[in-house]
Amino acid sequence: MAEKKKVEREFVEASTGKTGKRPAVVTAANKKSATGKRIAAVILWVLALAAEVGAILMLNGRWYIPEEQKMYWLIGALVIDLILVIIGSQLWKKANRLDPASKQSSVKFFLWNNMGLIASVICFLPIVILLLANKDLDGKTKKIVTVVAAIALVLASLFSIDFNPVSAEELADAQQAVGTGSVYWTRFGKSYHLDPDCRALKNSATIYQGTIEEAFEANRTDPCDFCALDQA
Repeated sequence: MAEKKKVEREFVEASTGKTGKRPAVVTAANKKSATGKRIAAVILWVLALAAEVGAILMLNGRWYIPEEQKMYWLIGALVIDLILVIIGSQLWKKANRLDPASKQSSVKFFLWNNMGLIASVICFLPIVILLLANKDLDGKTKKIVTVVAAIALVLASLFSIDFNPVSAEELADAQQAVGTGSVYWTRFGKSYHLDPDCRALKNSATIYQGTIEEAFEANRTDPCDFCALDQA
């Protein structure tokens, strides 16, 4: 009996005639959760920007701080800025895994997956530039605060970049491959598995089971190569 070939299906919208693959199915609960996370992220970024503005006001003397205390206040504002930016970026990245953007809109896909990096630059680069240009701070304070601000910019950027962005098309492909069945993943692995007895899972004491959407939410977006070979 000849092996049945897999048919590559194409979906056509009756109203527009546009073609494409089956779109990803994002549940109402996931959309709501993603929206809530994005709103929270924006609020945190606005608060981070307020911390930067506060640091700038202290730096230019609009907000009076005694000279002997200025370094500590500036560093404190930068630390608060950093914490808020990173938490906001983590929430935004989680939202993108729940309700990813489509690659069909390259601009939106780029912006959606780089919002944390953009926020990091906005919330730190201006204060770094102003610190470098400032001639009123004493040498020690200027050097220390500038180094702290530069390190904060680098850390915020690294924690905000999504090195493995997910698209709506990738989620749709995974949903089509898995269907309504369960997938499996481990605490530290980066892949999801179709087979609970996969050789890659044999040495794992704890195995998580859930839907493909839950696997994507947990940042397990890469299908296991062993499982793919076994099912081929």
